[in-house]
Amino acid sequence: MPSLFDRVIDRNNTHSLKWDAYPNGVLPLWVADMDFQAPEPVLRALRNRVDHGIFGYESQFNELRDTVVNWSWQHYHWKINPQDILFVPGVVTSLNLAAQALASPGAGVIIQPPVYPPFFIIAKNAQLELNQAPLSHDENLNYFIDFVEFEKSIGENTKLFILCNPHNPVGRVFKQDELTKIAELCIKHKLIILSDEIHCDLVYEGHHHIPFASLNEEIAQCTITFIAPSKTFNLAGLKCSIIISQNTELRKQIEQKR
Repeated sequence: MPSLFDRVIDRNNTHSLKWDAYPNGVLPLWVADMDFQAPEPVLRALRNRVDHGIFGYESQFNELRDTVVNWSWQHYHWKINPQDILFVPGVVTSLNLAAQALASPGAGVIIQPPVYPPFFIIAKNAQLELNQAPLSHDENLNYFIDFVEFEKSIGENTKLFILCNPHNPVGRVFKQDELTKIAELCIKHKLIILSDEIHCDLVYEGHHHIPFASLNEEIAQCTITFIAPSKTFNLAGLKCSIIISQNTELRKQIEQKR
C-alpha cells in the first residue's frame, strides 16, 4: 500500500484558505491545514447524510455526546458526563464566547506568549485588560513556565487565564507538575481557566496530554475546556468544536451568552 505522503490531492478550486493565499510555486505552511483526506469513516458518514437529502434542524446530539465522553475516558482517563458538553462552531469562537460570558468589561485575562495570535484579540473583543505572562526558554529554545512571572501578571481585577496545552506554537505538552503548580496559583487567585486543548491528540510518542480539568475536582470546577476534531482528523472546514464544563453554573452562563 503506497504511503499517504506520496499522494498529492489537488486543492485548486476548493476555496482553500491555505492554498489560495499565495501564487503557484509557494508552499504554504502558515495555517494548520493538512493535505491528507479526512478518515474514511468520516467521509462515509458525510456521504450517508448527503444521500439522505434533508438538512433540517437537528435535535439533541446524544450519540455525539457519548462519543466525546468515551473518547475522553479511553484516551485521557478523564471522566466527564454528557451534560457537561456544549457544541459550538469553533474553538476561537468558543474562547471569545466564554470570555464575554464569564468576565465583565474591565476584568483582566492572562495569556502566555508566544501564543496563537487570536488569543490577543479575545481581550479586545470582550473589553478586558490583557495581562501577559510570557513563557521562558533556555538556549536550546526549550520553553517552560516562569511561575514567579505568572503570579506577578495576576492583578486585582484578573478573572481569566487562557491556557494553551499542548501549546501553540512552541509545541510544549505541559507535564503533571507544571499543570499542578499553575492550578494551585489559579485556585489561590480565584481564576477561571479557559483551556484550549485542541491539539491534545497530536502528541509525540513519549509524551502524554493531561486535560487540565482532570487534575482534581477543585480545578475541574473552575476550568472550561475547548477541544475539536479539526486538528486530529483535518476537519477544520466543518466548523464544529466542543466546550466541556463540569461546573453547571459556568456552563449555564456560556449557554445564555450563546
